[in-house]
Amino acid sequence: MVEIYDAHEQGEIVKKWLQQNGSAIIIGLVIAFGGLFGFNQWKAWQLSGKQQAYSEFQAMNEFLTAGQLDAAMANFQNLQDNHAKSPYASLAALQMGRARIEAKEPDLAIKYYRFVVENGHPNAIRVIARERLARVLLDQKQMDEALKVIQGEAEIAGFEARYAETRGDIFTALGQNEQAIAAYKEALDVMEEGTGDRAALLLKLEALGVIQEDEESTS
Repeated sequence: MVEIYDAHEQGEIVKKWLQQNGSAIIIGLVIAFGGLFGFNQWKAWQLSGKQQAYSEFQAMNEFLTAGQLDAAMANFQNLQDNHAKSPYASLAALQMGRARIEAKEPDLAIKYYRFVVENGHPNAIRVIARERLARVLLDQKQMDEALKVIQGEAEIAGFEARYAETRGDIFTALGQNEQAIAAYKEALDVMEEGTGDRAALLLKLEALGVIQEDEESTS
């Protein structure tokens, strides 16, 4: 049943409601406006953070281009300490890892790739870093650890062939030829046309005693 009130009764109801809930309304307004100003402040801070991360990344690249690896370390450290979740930190770690490899210091590259595997954003960067990390570990004769790394990623869309080939290389180094052959064949099966090196995969299979004609040569 709908209750009908006259003006006086309505006024009394409103006053009573305000007495019971007025403080909550005021608090709600404070939170709402505070949240608005806080959000704007957060957006400004976020933009500033992105600019700082980009500046550090650019400076690091300039040092790397000039061959000043030690100087680039300071910029990377700032990215790692203050912008660890930024894509710039992930990209910087990938580049620092490559720089260490080019400097014949692959053991030092490992920590950069591990940083991206653990902190990388977006996810595709972690996928790239995991494959590179497995490669470095393989080169360092840490085959079991390399295999553990390359098998630890579930979402590898677009990288299936590279992961399969890397697994094949690790199995070959471990002397597990059957697993290596299966991995190389998987890499051939999932490799998209125009990507990867099919000839290299066929040579690896041939080295394991498998003669398999390339599909292109039989078509």
